[in-house]
Amino acid sequence: MKKRIVAALLAATMTMGLLSGCGGKTTAEASGASDESTAVTSDAAMAEASEVDGTEITFWHSMGGVNGEAIDTLVKKFNDENELGITVNAQYQGEYDDSLNKLKSAQIGNMGADLVQVYEIGTSFMKNSGWIVPMQTLIDGDSYDVSQIEPNLSAYYTVDGQLCSMPFNSSTPIMYYNKDMFDAAGITEVPDSLEAIGQVGDKLLGAGAGEVMSLGIYGWFFEQFISKQGLEYANNGNGRDEAATAVAFDENGAAANILTAWKDLSDKGYAPNVGRGGDAGLADFSAGKSAITLGSTASLKQILQDVNGKFEVGTAYFPKIASSDVGGVSIGGASLWALDNQDPKKLRATWEFVKFLISPESQAYWNAQTGYFPVTVAAQDEAVFKENIAKYPQFETAIDQLHDSKPEYAGALLSIFPEARATVETEIESMLNGKQDVDTAVGNMATSINKSIEEYNLVNE
Repeated sequence: MKKRIVAALLAATMTMGLLSGCGGKTTAEASGASDESTAVTSDAAMAEASEVDGTEITFWHSMGGVNGEAIDTLVKKFNDENELGITVNAQYQGEYDDSLNKLKSAQIGNMGADLVQVYEIGTSFMKNSGWIVPMQTLIDGDSYDVSQIEPNLSAYYTVDGQLCSMPFNSSTPIMYYNKDMFDAAGITEVPDSLEAIGQVGDKLLGAGAGEVMSLGIYGWFFEQFISKQGLEYANNGNGRDEAATAVAFDENGAAANILTAWKDLSDKGYAPNVGRGGDAGLADFSAGKSAITLGSTASLKQILQDVNGKFEVGTAYFPKIASSDVGGVSIGGASLWALDNQDPKKLRATWEFVKFLISPESQAYWNAQTGYFPVTVAAQDEAVFKENIAKYPQFETAIDQLHDSKPEYAGALLSIFPEARATVETEIESMLNGKQDVDTAVGNMATSINKSIEEYNLVNE
């Protein structure tokens, strides 16, 4: 019974958000009504900067290890140097899923943080939650110039012309390859697609590669392969024109194209099943077993550290499916969401901290320490950034790839994305293990994800 009550409370809380735009409270909430046509507004107001002396805010994040150390350094710098008397209490909340689940529980109990880091696939859920103050509200309230934010990063988190959250730790996937193996195989042109990788497979095996490609089964890669085809994951403009009601990848051929190419590489022995997750293929690559792998741009430093000079690491754009495809990449990582705690002083303090985090100086440091993109364009003029690029020239690939991708390839918004990713991974794994063919795998993906979308939309009507 207790679980049912909590579930009901959560469902009721989620209905506070509408399925278009990004906002906190709605006028319908204020009147107790429930009208889907009511425009989303935010009545949150910030105090003046001069009024926040002594204000303490809580920042929930999901950065562990060296990334967490970088967060702690930035927080300490802000606490020590801001002249407004603001104190930030940064708290690690575990992995992204753990953090979001804790946030849900905290909101049910009317508790929680003032600023929270949420992964990109939590965007639709957060904008619909009714818990947030759109970042656009803070931007407009401070007449902040958003032109300094990388447009391909802000595009993902923008809905109906409003920036819902602030990009912070953003990345794209790229292709890593063993230059020594490529040289030994006589390959002078880096393959730009799964199709092209298949064409050089025998050469790489002949040059000593144990595996041509260690390709982890990862939902994010699946989504990127769709974007690289210039196709959509979901209907209704990838869930950006209005809430998605179904996937589109089964009808537009995107999923079948991906799985057919993937299975072909697997059947030829070029891309064996190395497991699930974005890091699943990295160990084989770093050990010199595979010639190619895919991974986040934020994995570059770790890969170089693990390779430790055993071979030269090359980087290239994330591969297309066919070389003739025209598309781009979407981003991964996470963004910063301001929570509506009905406290103007905390809201102003939160905004001042966000501005600090995205300042050129902070972003240049963040990039150098973590490998995530600098959110602010001007960060590329900072000496720290330039020194890091000189030391790790492979990262230039990530910058070029981001700039060569158009905002129209920003990717889908889906409130049940975590569940959808798990479904995609399960079906791909089953296909690679010979338990089903391509068409069956695609059909199972679509049926399962569409059911979850339908159930979510029914709760949030």
